[in-house]
Amino acid sequence: MPVDPELLRLGRRVRACRKASGLSQEKLAELAGLHRNYVGFIERGERNANVKTLFALANALRIQPVEFWRFD
Repeated sequence: MPVDPELLRLGRRVRACRKASGLSQEKLAELAGLHRNYVGFIERGERNANVKTLFALANALRIQPVEFWRFD
């Protein structure tokens, strides 16, 4: 099944924010209360994260959720 380009774009921003914070997928998942595989699915655009999940990720990264939508 092809990856949705919008989900991939969001996933790449989540990955960029995670890397900028110096966290592994596993550590981010732990801090956000998520399974580590789920973080990978989101970053690859394979899952459509809901709003609560995006808030959990942002809180774990210590950023505002709007950062996920700051595309270059």
